[in-house]
Amino acid sequence: MYSMKETCQKVGMSYETLKYYCNEGLIPNVKRDKNNYRVFDDNNIDWINSLSCLKKCGMGINDMKKYLAYCMEGNSTIPERKKMLDIQKQFLLDKIKELNESVAFINWKQSFYDDILSGKIEHNNYFLKNEN
Repeated sequence: MYSMKETCQKVGMSYETLKYYCNEGLIPNVKRDKNNYRVFDDNNIDWINSLSCLKKCGMGINDMKKYLAYCMEGNSTIPERKKMLDIQKQFLLDKIKELNESVAFINWKQSFYDDILSGKIEHNNYFLKNEN
């Protein structure tokens, strides 16, 4: 069993975030010690790591709650869970495409500037007023 502080260290999460997740009901079956402090087991740790991954994937709190509700209903909801994950996966793939396009633009622009700096091409900056 792990204290809140130990759990935070194990999962790389701030105390405030873990407490928020607990208060929002996102971590089921959390036990309490004799002093009524939350204590976490390895199953809780695994679930908290899953929540962290879902968060990094762009899933919001309400969708995490919905996903948890499906998990708690049992295996009959696996198709719904898969659908939710498919939606997040597509979101991430779209984001990757957008980021790749942004990186390609930056690469092109840096190459363009290299050509100007090397004298390979001449460039007239249209942002500057022509003083002629």
